[in-house]
Amino acid sequence: MWSELTDISRKMPGDVRVVIVRGEGRAFSAGLDLSVARGGGDSSLPELAALSPQECAERIAGFQEAFTWLRRPSLVTIAAVQGHAIGAGFQLALNCDLRILADDARFSMAEVTLGLVPDLGGTKRLTELVGPSRALEICVTGRRISAQEADRIGLATAVVPGADLSGAVSDLAAAVLAADQGAVAEIKALLAGATDRSYAEQDRAEREAQTRRLRDLLGAE
Repeated sequence: MWSELTDISRKMPGDVRVVIVRGEGRAFSAGLDLSVARGGGDSSLPELAALSPQECAERIAGFQEAFTWLRRPSLVTIAAVQGHAIGAGFQLALNCDLRILADDARFSMAEVTLGLVPDLGGTKRLTELVGPSRALEICVTGRRISAQEADRIGLATAVVPGADLSGAVSDLAAAVLAADQGAVAEIKALLAGATDRSYAEQDRAEREAQTRRLRDLLGAE
């Protein structure tokens, strides 16, 4: 599965602008298969623990790549979440730009229940969305977060009845596709870097982005 998710990003045509991530069945993603993770195989926890520190980190980097391409500046990515999104499943949704939740959705950062840490690119986005104090509480307790709480604390872009999930996601994707492609990419980049820039740096980034847009739109050389 890790390899397939990574291959999707490598094989994707360059004109793709919106990616929708959804799960089959009752859950978005129940996370790791613990029977496999605790058993044998090249992605099992015992196998990872037997590697050198550098080899283990490199193996985890490969797992991260399966998720983190969803943050690519040229894409707007939408998670359509129904049922449980646990551990790796929660982080998969967090790597998407937007999250539309069915009203039965449940998030949980459950890695701590195995004595592990979240390692699939979810901790920074979680902190940006809910703040460091709330992110710490979510990660160290591993508790379930309902769709309604997710909406209240900023994890959800929207919460809709389960029957309306597909329609709401399609409407959002259509709205993104109706916007100018270059402008969308510039806006995503501006917002993605905003928290790490000072006001002066962000003002400069806005000026530079707008200059590029004007030159692209009006054909200046």
